[in-house]
Amino acid sequence: LARRKITNVTLVQGDIDDPRLADASVDLEIMVDVYHEFSRPQAMLRHLRDALKPGGRLVLLEYRKEDPTIPIRPEHKMSVAEAKLEVEAEGFALAKADESLPRQHILIFTARPASP
Repeated sequence: LARRKITNVTLVQGDIDDPRLADASVDLEIMVDVYHEFSRPQAMLRHLRDALKPGGRLVLLEYRKEDPTIPIRPEHKMSVAEAKLEVEAEGFALAKADESLPRQHILIFTARPASP
């Protein structure tokens, strides 16, 4: 990063259940084909939600479970309905489901405001 003079990125080493990101510190979180690898996805999602700045977004790219012709193991696929159910349960709202890629969903979530 220093060699390329990139100053708006900070590397943070997280652990298996916690990305160790400061609260309200991230504008955009992108996860590409990794959600199915989390041992405790609900805990990770709570930490990711807390790390988002107001107006921030969480983007998941996941192989389409709905398409049996995609040559990926079933446990590495996710349907829009499954993602929506799991992610929204942790305080997010699905803002957009983009199907423009040939094999993957692009699912864009925003954090719901905290309840009083």
